Amino acid sequence: MGSCCSRATSPDSGRGGANGYGYSHQTKPAQTTPSYNHPQPPPPAEVRYTPPAMNPPVVPPVVAPPKPTPTPDTILGKPYEDVRKVYSLGKELGRGQFGVTYLCTEIASGKQYACKSISKRKLVSKADKEDIRREIQIMQHLSGQQNIVEFRGAYEDKSNVHVVMELCAGGELFDRIIAKGHYSERAAATICRAVVNVVNICHFMGVMHRDLKPENFLLATKEENAMLKATDFGLSVFIEEGKMYRDIVGSAYYVAPEVLRRNYGKEIDVWSAGVILYILLSGVPPFWAETEKGIFDAILQGEIDFESQPWPSISESAKDLVRKMLTQDPKKRITSAQVLQHPWLRDGEASDKPIDSAVLSRMKQFRAMNKLKKMALKVIASNLNEEEIKGLKQMFTNMDTDNSGTITYEELKAGLAKLGSKLSEAEVKQLMEAADVDGNGSIDYVEFITATMHRHKLERDEHLFKAFQYFDKDNSGFITRDELESALIEHEMGDTSTIKDIISEVDTDNDGRINYEEFCAMMRGGGMQQPMRLK
Repeated sequence: MGSCCSRATSPDSGRGGANGYGYSHQTKPAQTTPSYNHPQPPPPAEVRYTPPAMNPPVVPPVVAPPKPTPTPDTILGKPYEDVRKVYSLGKELGRGQFGVTYLCTEIASGKQYACKSISKRKLVSKADKEDIRREIQIMQHLSGQQNIVEFRGAYEDKSNVHVVMELCAGGELFDRIIAKGHYSERAAATICRAVVNVVNICHFMGVMHRDLKPENFLLATKEENAMLKATDFGLSVFIEEGKMYRDIVGSAYYVAPEVLRRNYGKEIDVWSAGVILYILLSGVPPFWAETEKGIFDAILQGEIDFESQPWPSISESAKDLVRKMLTQDPKKRITSAQVLQHPWLRDGEASDKPIDSAVLSRMKQFRAMNKLKKMALKVIASNLNEEEIKGLKQMFTNMDTDNSGTITYEELKAGLAKLGSKLSEAEVKQLMEAADVDGNGSIDYVEFITATMHRHKLERDEHLFKAFQYFDKDNSGFITRDELESALIEHEMGDTSTIKDIISEVDTDNDGRINYEEFCAMMRGGGMQQPMRLK
């Protein structure tokens, strides 16, 4: 099987690598046979000599907040950070073209995770480096979903970029498919629901996966009913509405026909999920040949075998879903949301458990924050660049169904339902009130970004510095009671008791004001008065 054009790969390659955690940031050449296998403060101002006085008053020096450390020319755009100060790297879990995945242990807690270490020597082109940045952004954006691997952090040193994520000890879904030959319809429906749920969440959150295959799904544990997790987002992109994508990506067996025609959109993920479902039910891919070109020809031809064993004994409802997912015309193909409503999945044995979505969990956290932190987050949200908020921008558009530029209570309720949440009217109302910072009864674009952006955005010193400067109007190096009162009045967010509560919570040195260090500690820590519960 010769290598195909651009970034398409063979069935056993792609960005997945060993154990499904993914290493490559471009795809491998195709192969012939499928293998199922904080900075110093500025110097003090000049001190002039004055004669000693009796009992001189103690006046604290005016110290400006330290400037953020200049960012070196790094891939991640932040200073070097030694991953080994936080995690102890252990045995190798797998090796790929661009790096190695290790078992790692968090030193503070003793919890185990997986660390994908990518060699910077092998990231030779600008595109390679951009791929790494985008993959990390997408993992941050999606982290928190039930069927998506949890992102823990990204670190960079002189030699490597390290991505720490949840450890999935149950191995590849692919291995279980091989071991069993095929799954029962009941088991296949459970797995298919998890795979399509990933697609549905990705699409709603403005992401196109582009490389769905069994190798990119890991099982959380070795248990029979272990949760399935999508782990590799190396070829994923933020969706730009109206744009048709033309680069050939993916893995041969799972590539949609429109990818081969170089004119595609997010519908390709449903096709790939359909191929996975076909394999789950029969043990073999629907389009097969001895060469990669042969596989592509079969995909373009689109003839699906429902005659060979075990298809005669498989239900018509299952076959109907496969046909709808493997429809040649992407405009006529079933959507991920429609797949989840198909009778074969909806009426299946597997329980439809409510999914605590990433957006929902972030909004719950936002609800519990003190008002200074909410205002600071709004300042940061206003300064984020387009690339940093791409996925959230798409989500806002998806929820703002009347294109008014704001999200109403009904739109928020419907949008959260699409993400899989099962909230009561009271719970949605509480979240609405939390996100609606200015209290006008709807959520505008900046308020939505503020309530839903990922906490990892707060790691950047320049974002925190800009937010601190917003409140420190006289550039004294402190946020005073008067400055805090002025900001709260401007945003109609509190009264005298609110100011007292915030200062008592954040002002750890008890001098009656908030310095830059205390501000950063609030922003990076919990920064909450008392955790609030949704009643």
